[in-house]
Amino acid sequence: MKKYLKNIVWMFVILALTATSVMAQGAADNENTVGSYKALAAGIGFGIAAGLGAIGQGLVGSRAVEGAARNPSASGTIRTLMIIGLALIESLVLLALVIVFAKL
Repeated sequence: MKKYLKNIVWMFVILALTATSVMAQGAADNENTVGSYKALAAGIGFGIAAGLGAIGQGLVGSRAVEGAARNPSASGTIRTLMIIGLALIESLVLLALVIVFAKL
């Protein structure tokens, strides 16, 4: 089964590499195509950055609650560190948004 799956993957890789030269268009459509793909790639890239940032924020929040439950006397310190961590994660997502708009 592994060999069969490996052959299928190689077949799609070869097909993808040969299809680009077969379906090449003239130079007139190149600017529109590049602009379209830049917007698509920027949207996908920012979606990935926002999704991973949300996952990171969820993990920080859950670990902070877990840490405060295990040691209630340290909950003030844990809360402060959690807020700093959340701010840094959110700043990275906003930086990705700025990069997306700068590249478009």
